[in-house]
Amino acid sequence: MAEQRNGRDRQGKARPRNDTAALARELRRAVRGEVAFDAAARALMTMDASNYRRVPLGVVAPYDAADVAAALAVCRAHGVPVVPRGGGTSIAGQATGTGVVLDFTRHMRAITDLDPDVRTAVVQPGVVLDDLRAAAGAYGLTFGPDPSTHSRCTLGGMIGNNSCGSHSVAWGTTADNLYDVSVVRYGGGDVLRLGQGWQSDAPEGLRALVNGNLALLRTGFPELPRRISGYALDALLPENGVNLARAFCGSEGTLGVVSEATVRLVEAPRARALAVLGYAGESAAAEAAPALLPYGPLTVEGMAEDLVPEKERTLLPRGSAWLFVEMGGDTPAEALSRAEHLLKAAQALDGTVVTDAAGQRALWRIREDASGTATRMPDGSEAWPGWEDCAVPPARLGAYLRDFRSLLAEHGLRGTPYGHFGDGCIHVRIDFDLLSETGVRRFRAFSEEQAELVVAHGGSLSGEHGDGQARAELLPKMYGNELVALFGRFKDVWDPAGGMNPGMLARPARLDENLRFAVLPKEPVDVTFAYPQDGGDFSAAVRRCVGVAKCRTEAASGAGVMCPSFRATGDEQHSTRGRARLLHEMLAGEVVTDGWRSEEVRDALDLCLSCKGCRSDCPVGVDMATYKAEFLHHHYKGRVRPAAHYAMGWLPVWLRAAAPFAGVVGIASRVRPLTALVKRLGGIAPERDLPTPAPSTFRSWWRARNGGERERPPQPGATTVVLWPDTFTNHLSPDVGRAAVRVLEAAGLRVAMPPRQLCCGLTYVSTGQLARARAVMRHTLDGMERAAGLPVVVLEPSCAAALKTDLPELLPDDPRAATLASSVRTFAQVLEEYAPHWQPPRIGRQVAGQTHCHQHAVLGDAAERRLREKAGLTGALSGGCCGLAGNFGFERGHYDVSVACAEEQLLPSVRDAAPGTELLADGFSCRTQLEHLAGRRARHLAEVLADGLVEEPPEGDRKVV
Repeated sequence: MAEQRNGRDRQGKARPRNDTAALARELRRAVRGEVAFDAAARALMTMDASNYRRVPLGVVAPYDAADVAAALAVCRAHGVPVVPRGGGTSIAGQATGTGVVLDFTRHMRAITDLDPDVRTAVVQPGVVLDDLRAAAGAYGLTFGPDPSTHSRCTLGGMIGNNSCGSHSVAWGTTADNLYDVSVVRYGGGDVLRLGQGWQSDAPEGLRALVNGNLALLRTGFPELPRRISGYALDALLPENGVNLARAFCGSEGTLGVVSEATVRLVEAPRARALAVLGYAGESAAAEAAPALLPYGPLTVEGMAEDLVPEKERTLLPRGSAWLFVEMGGDTPAEALSRAEHLLKAAQALDGTVVTDAAGQRALWRIREDASGTATRMPDGSEAWPGWEDCAVPPARLGAYLRDFRSLLAEHGLRGTPYGHFGDGCIHVRIDFDLLSETGVRRFRAFSEEQAELVVAHGGSLSGEHGDGQARAELLPKMYGNELVALFGRFKDVWDPAGGMNPGMLARPARLDENLRFAVLPKEPVDVTFAYPQDGGDFSAAVRRCVGVAKCRTEAASGAGVMCPSFRATGDEQHSTRGRARLLHEMLAGEVVTDGWRSEEVRDALDLCLSCKGCRSDCPVGVDMATYKAEFLHHHYKGRVRPAAHYAMGWLPVWLRAAAPFAGVVGIASRVRPLTALVKRLGGIAPERDLPTPAPSTFRSWWRARNGGERERPPQPGATTVVLWPDTFTNHLSPDVGRAAVRVLEAAGLRVAMPPRQLCCGLTYVSTGQLARARAVMRHTLDGMERAAGLPVVVLEPSCAAALKTDLPELLPDDPRAATLASSVRTFAQVLEEYAPHWQPPRIGRQVAGQTHCHQHAVLGDAAERRLREKAGLTGALSGGCCGLAGNFGFERGHYDVSVACAEEQLLPSVRDAAPGTELLADGFSCRTQLEHLAGRRARHLAEVLADGLVEEPPEGDRKVV
């Protein structure tokens, strides 16, 4: 009866009383922020980074605290539950809900006060952690807790989960760094200011509840540095200072909504040194960790070799598992001395100390990406969270890991632990089969036994991410039924109507309910790409996205690319994760109901630049460029396509047709009314200049150069390389091809070309015309048969990437595709591999410009960097994406996003370049974007090196084929 009076059903969920349309209308009237009840908005919020999925009714992005109160009042009146959500990176399911989601990533992102003298900051719940750290860093301060999602998680979410991070051995959890918090309860009304002492705004009945259960509260909680499970009711004991803010922290949105918080800042060490210690195995590393704590480390992180990519193992000392131990100091010398002292005392198998910032960032990136890389086992099979962050006393960690491994083996499961060894907190993804009924039953059985194992070692079911739906059902194993019943009474004091995030912590849903995989197709979807990393299963490819949201970072770092459209728009649907979520819901068919014809998915993919940045930068290798091409192929099958698909997708055809009339086309391109008409008919942005064909193609030059000459035998030992005449080089930038020939021949290589014009199919792939792409690619394979086994030099990075990846994935049954893909080399790669002793001309200039996004994502640029260094071309190229991205920046409606992408890194790097700096851009798109937006001409590396060569030899002395 009490549950009926409180407006809840028997699971503690608020019961909707009115229709959704009325709810949406009232919310729009009540709040100033955005209110969205459309299919796309709902689909984006169905999942977080967990195994769970719950479909909301709608999404509200509150503009301020008054909006929060107004939204909660409307939802209470309608009996609709509310879920506050930050970055959506929760791993236990607590950021999903069936009612209204409050999205704090759009507004309420202000740091309203920062006092460096008292070392506090007042923040709104949507503040991203890295933004707070940057603001505090100006005063030599930082916020201590730093989960691996620090570039996108919000302070509100951190308070909700009591987040920790790698530096908790030094600075504790979020609760340890929280002074007070302002909370709005379900139904709106007054804002509670929670601090220390009963003089704070405690809800009515809370003090009586605590005083009536003092004995239980004093005996029911284990002492652990990482006890995150359950409600922190022991913080309300008199001997613990009656800390209401601490008791609220970690409540997972089940008590109220944070509207503001005052947090503690700590002094950041002026210098840091990272000691990396190698051990024979993870248990040895775990057993060594507690002995390092007396040395005052900032971090003691552990991971095993299974999570380290092969190419990055050279960065680590000898061993099969490692501890990352960071030491601080007032000076670099002091930090180094402390790290070296620890290294000597650690008795590790091997070790090293890294002091340079770049080296430390590279190592920390390995550790931070583990939450994504752990989702794939070494054999490529999937692994999932669920037991992501158990914690035991640090001294018990080694023994716990051995028992944990044994339990995995008993259930026929695999997982690779890593995490915060200094705090006894372990992260692990396990290869649960969550697609079949048998697998789900095994998941439940393992979970129950795992909970008992953790408790037997004196641990907490959650040591960082909270209980959510993944573990709350098992809390009686840790706390006993009496204390868990008290948790329910505690929630009722705060939320008597049961509207705040029902199903979490108190009266929880079962851990095997609401699994996000249950709605996906049971049989593989009929697709065109092969998806070799996902067993040919498009659903498995989409499942790759686990929601860690590295794509949601708002500032590109270093050479990274992902995700330029999100950084340009700030809109979740234009992130890699957002698009993956929409594709997931398209396959599910519940929210997005029209499958491949979905306009919601089409609109989200419309601003995907197909930069392929996610293919390399996403920790789990989501390849949204491929998914976009697949979707467009099905979406427009049998239908008229956008005009730009015909204009830009068929660009190779139009350029070949125009080649004999290049002079006339060049004149016509200067007639504004004519070009305006062409752009309108072709779906091309009116702000763009049309690319003008060169007066003579590269292949014409090649034929003229070789015409009438008797072929000279190659020099002894000379290697023949095939120079690929891509469409862009052949028709638009023949100077690049001519320069490449000069350099390759100067390096002693014998240059050949295909007997006829061939195409990689890139423009057809990027516009989703996959049937045409496959036909073009088959024609290409026919034309390259005579060159089988020879290295193929591709000057245009996007074409090289298409041949390396799209070709074998679209023609998986043709062995010639794999052969050609394996033969592809970039200009620098072929020189390094086949002319290793050649010394390029010494140019001796600074460089600026951009590494092509496809080069970064698919090909790598290490050879280019080494070649530039040999030539005395100093400085680094920027990362990110130029924003033109082939057809993307030319299409009508994309111009503003295209410019925004260029303004992120490329254009500022060029503007800041000193006079005389050489502008480098190997991609035609990058060069075109610079010319259009900055009026500057960039060059291919081949052109720069060719300029430094001695005069070209006379006609009769050239080596030709």
